[in-house]
Parts: sequence; C-alpha cells; structure tokens
Amino acid sequence: MSRKSHDGVAPSSPYLTLWNRSFSIRSNNRSSGTGGSSASSSGRRGFHLSSLRGSGQGELSKKLGRLIKSENNLVAAHEAAGRERVSIATQLSEWGEQTADEAINDVSDKIGVVLSELGEQEEGYAHALDDSRAILKTVRNTEKSVQPSRDSKARIADEIARLKAKEPASARLVILEQELVRAEAENLVAEAQLTNVTRQKLREAYEAEFRATIERAEKQAILARHGMRLLKLLDDTPVVPGDMRPHYPHAPHAQQILRDAEDDMREWTLHEDLDDDADAAATGADEDARIVAANTNANAMSPVNGQAGMAAAATGKATPAGVGV
Repeated sequence: MSRKSHDGVAPSSPYLTLWNRSFSIRSNNRSSGTGGSSASSSGRRGFHLSSLRGSGQGELSKKLGRLIKSENNLVAAHEAAGRERVSIATQLSEWGEQTADEAINDVSDKIGVVLSELGEQEEGYAHALDDSRAILKTVRNTEKSVQPSRDSKARIADEIARLKAKEPASARLVILEQELVRAEAENLVAEAQLTNVTRQKLREAYEAEFRATIERAEKQAILARHGMRLLKLLDDTPVVPGDMRPHYPHAPHAQQILRDAEDDMREWTLHEDLDDDADAAATGADEDARIVAANTNANAMSPVNGQAGMAAAATGKATPAGVGV
C-alpha cells in the first residue's frame, strides 16, 4: 500500500481510514494548513465555570472538593501531554522529510504515525479520568446534603446543654429533647445514605480509572513494540566518506508494520479475568477476611453496642440494622 501523496490525495485503500489517519501524517497537516495547531485544538475542553465552584461547600465536603479540583488539573495535564505528543510526531515527520535520506524519510514518517496514536491514547485516558472524576462528584454532593442534618442535631444539643446549665427546670427542655430525637433519626438516615453512596461510588470511580489505566498501558506497549520494529528497518552501519548508502528497500515492510499495529489496536480487549487477577494479587486476603469477621463479631457482642448505635451512626462508624452497605 502506498502512502498519501504530497498533494493531499489519498489512494483508494481501506487501511487508511481505520485509525482515522493515513500511514503518513504530513499531507493531512499540509492540506489543512494548520500544522500542529489542529491537533492542539481538537482536544480542547469546552468553556466552564470551574473557577466559581466550591465557594459554598460545607466543611464536610471541602476535602473531597479539593481532590476533585486536583483531578481536574490531572485531566488537563494528560490532555496537554497528548496534544504535545501529536505535535512532536508531526515535527519529527516533517524534519525527516527534509533530510534527503530516503530511509530516515520513511522511518521517521512511520514513527510519527505511531507517536501520534500514542498522543491520541493519552487524550483518551484523560477523558476516562474525567469520567471517573464525575463519579466522585456524587459523593461530594451527598456529603453536602448530610451537613444540614448534622448541623441541626448539633445546634439542638448545644441549646439543651445551655438550658440545663442556666434553667434546668425550663419547660422548653422537653420540647428540645423531642426535637433532638427527631433530628438524630433524620441524621441516622442521612448518614446511612452517605456511607452507602460513598462506598458504591468510590469503588465505581476507581474501578473505571484503573481499567482505563490498564487499557492505556497495554495499548502504549502495543504501539511501542511496533515502533521498535520500525526502528530496526533503519540501517545505522557507519559509512566512510565518499561511500553511498545502499538503497532503502523496506518501505513496503514499514507499511505492513503499521497495518500490524493497527490490527493489534483494533483487536485489543480488556482481559475477562481482570477481577480474578485482582483477587490473586491481593496477598493475605484470607487473613484480612478473618480479621474483618472477628471485628464484626466483637462489635455485635459489645454491651454498649446497642446504646451507642445512634451516636456511632452520627459519626459514620456504624450503619443501622436493615440498611445495606
């Protein structure tokens, strides 16, 4: 299969569209007239008001809010790295074209295609991180919704303590104590919801991130291996002054290497036994399970467990009976 011609006209071949790019990245940029700037603008994030967010967060959700903002910086860094990789790929290809060495010309162009695909993978990883970050926002929002019930319970308890110190016989104490019971019940429900949502969404968010990390790493390894194959086509045997380099015969093979890389990328799938691998990697899992079971039994047999249930739930350290975790 031939490369794209320099006037920007692609030969009729089904292979050229599978990666949404040809086996050369030069003519695409030349025909568009944008050079590396087109790659920079393609992954640009839309306008948003992130600088205005978080100003009204309660104390409970501030730490997670800071984490989410830091994740946003990480997403932007990976997007920028992807765009830079694509720009560098273009520069390498264009430099090789000007060397007047047909081997360097061809190999640098093909390596540019591989590097450009590495950049696309980096930007895809950034988008996956952004999706994971969005899941954490559910936890932050739930934390914010729990804060009013905590504040209400604390306010009523403080007022009861103040009245007992100043007016121990006040009739309002009975009313406040009833309000405290209701506030504690409402807070108990809110805390149970919070712990359920937190566990579910924390697991969901980082499972998504780790799966994206595995995909990025394995696809990068695929591309890097085929990049190494391309480099082996470049004869770096020294020549003495006046000698001519032999003719470069590997252009068809270089194209085949890109086809192989394309096929490997298209056929890649996440291992079905990923969860089993994670279980196998967790050394001491059986011992951990025994410790958890022992702790659960100890808590159930504790004489103060029933009396302190509501107070413990208010701190997020226990879940009421009948509420799934």
